[in-house]
Amino acid sequence: MDSSIEDAGAVPGGAEQTEEAGAPQPTPRAALPGPDSSIAADASGAAGAAPGPEAAAPDTAGERAAIAPTSLSPSRAGDFMQCPLLYRFRVIDRLPEKPSAAATRGTLVHAVLERLFDAPASERTAPRAKALIPGQWDRLRESRPEITELFADDPDGQRLAGWLQEAERLVERWFTLEDPTRLEPAERELFVEAELESGLRLRGIIDRVDVAPTGEVRIVDYKTGKAPRPEYSEGALFQMKFYALVVWRLKGVVPRRLQLVYLGSGDVLTYDPVLADLERVERKLHALWDAIRQATETGEWRPRPTKLCGWCDHQAHCPEFGGTPPPYPLPVRAAESGSAAQGRMGPD
Repeated sequence: MDSSIEDAGAVPGGAEQTEEAGAPQPTPRAALPGPDSSIAADASGAAGAAPGPEAAAPDTAGERAAIAPTSLSPSRAGDFMQCPLLYRFRVIDRLPEKPSAAATRGTLVHAVLERLFDAPASERTAPRAKALIPGQWDRLRESRPEITELFADDPDGQRLAGWLQEAERLVERWFTLEDPTRLEPAERELFVEAELESGLRLRGIIDRVDVAPTGEVRIVDYKTGKAPRPEYSEGALFQMKFYALVVWRLKGVVPRRLQLVYLGSGDVLTYDPVLADLERVERKLHALWDAIRQATETGEWRPRPTKLCGWCDHQAHCPEFGGTPPPYPLPVRAAESGSAAQGRMGPD
């Protein structure tokens, strides 16, 4: 890795002292290189605003009315590629899902790594990061009360203690992979959104953006699981190429490096994209969106059974498990002859 990227965003120490560990902190905003003053803005023009659901729906008499999907994120694109019916359950039907201990721990670790950069560079240590965990856990429970059910059957708190210890181990491992004292991210937990010429809106949240003194951009994503085997690395990079495409369309800058930091296994996966990569991803996303739109219009959402079905919360509604999907909440039209929605996606 060349030094300009390795030290992207590096600054000398001497920043102001932050507030008490665990206290709410505003995330600093910084402009990335490019013709615009900020990397992203939502529909109201506010950079860094939190994203809403891709099929945002108003509350009506205590229930949420379904509307057609209006944008695409890496997660929802992945859902459709994994199983079109899963995409429908999550985006259109918006069926509830049980909180996951692994996913919740990932959210907690992400919050800790984000907040650590509020401290001066010299104070970004593993003990300080671990000290942030209790406060961030309290904040997470306040914002998402449903996660308390994860430990409802844990009266003595042993499972919770073990779960928090694993979060500490993941945070500690990060310090063996990156040196936060040498980094000053341009952005953290950055919401980005771009509308392509076709009208397709892409949106998502980037964990960290580093900018080298030379202006080169590195996009970093933390993963609390283990790195995939080499034959599956392309799938893991899809999310990062998605973000790189959004940055390119917003700023006219192709990120110099994409970096996946796997805290579960202690691996770092990097990829240096070129313009052809982003153009290829854009074509794939257009084909994917065409398939989603046709499935939305026809109501034909086909299940795609895989070994991942064992972790799905929606087996009771899935025909592959003898279930019945809820009534389709959107108007439908007759399917076009010979054009199955799920068969339109081209290769990456």
